[in-house]
Amino acid sequence: MRTLVLGIFTISCLWACQSNQHKVKSDSIIDSTLQVNITSILKNKLSELNALSGQAIVMEAQTGNIKAMVGLERKDSADYQSCENFSQAYESALMQPISILAALETGKVKLADMVDVGDGSYSVQDRELKDHNWHRGGYGEISIKQGLASSSNIAVYKTMEKAFGDDAQAYFNLLNNMSYGKPDSIAGIANLKPAYFVTPKDSGWSDTAFAWFCIGYNQTITPIQMLTFYNAIANSGKMVQPQLYKDSTTVINPQIVSQANIDSLKQALEYVVTDGLGQPAKSDKVQVAGKTGTVQLEDGSYIVEFCGYFPADAPQYSAIISIHKKELRASGGLMAGDVFKRIAEYISTYNKYFNSKREH
Repeated sequence: MRTLVLGIFTISCLWACQSNQHKVKSDSIIDSTLQVNITSILKNKLSELNALSGQAIVMEAQTGNIKAMVGLERKDSADYQSCENFSQAYESALMQPISILAALETGKVKLADMVDVGDGSYSVQDRELKDHNWHRGGYGEISIKQGLASSSNIAVYKTMEKAFGDDAQAYFNLLNNMSYGKPDSIAGIANLKPAYFVTPKDSGWSDTAFAWFCIGYNQTITPIQMLTFYNAIANSGKMVQPQLYKDSTTVINPQIVSQANIDSLKQALEYVVTDGLGQPAKSDKVQVAGKTGTVQLEDGSYIVEFCGYFPADAPQYSAIISIHKKELRASGGLMAGDVFKRIAEYISTYNKYFNSKREH
């Protein structure tokens, strides 16, 4: 019997390079200095982890302007080479806060509500949904907010049960209203495809599919599409189109959910970093909010991620870090979160330097 950690998709050629080098064109809004430094930060972490590949994308929260977009892959040599792996899609545990946001929107749950996750193992039909600490006895009774900070799969699913009951389609209707998985295309990113979901209307749907979808399985989505959603959270609910070239800002969705629920989730994402598994992203230089994510793919390899924004109280930038590694250890917080922290601190220092230059 397969437990949580096994994905349902065989993702061949994950992170495969589509070209040898991501070129910064003359009309690109990529910041070349930022691009070089983030490449160095990511490359150092990939080398430390002996990872297969990775990517880091930084976007301006209000405009959707992409300021850095780094893809690195190691093939035959020990060196990591730049590549365009931005259209590669896979399952993502960064789904958890999005599911919680949909649940909040029903009005049936609040982040302070308590949920009993027991010993970290929960039966869903004939499958076992497990938390990462199940072998240590689980978390017991915790709030939904604590469950999110602890990346508790059981807390998320039990919240979905309370909010949606047997009506999984209502959840998918909300995701659609929230524009989850958008955009379907971005100028400058070749072969980007719409995010793929298994829904109750599909032949592949089963009695257990809802439990696994709400924590990030039964779907494929690219990091840039996931970042687009987190950026909407940072941007007070307004989802904007990511763009690599100079253009006016395009709004995908003016308000993905109510402002009150955006504010609640933003507080929870700060808590993930101050008190939860996102603590490796915590900085004494800039306040960070975000979420960790770790999934195991069907081939046994892992994707570790961190997606968030900064400064948390007045977001200027959002960013996603995704790292593909062959084997354990695998920790979205310790690995991708650390890269996020370094990038946030670099940008904070970099901006202060240029702002001070402008003032003189």
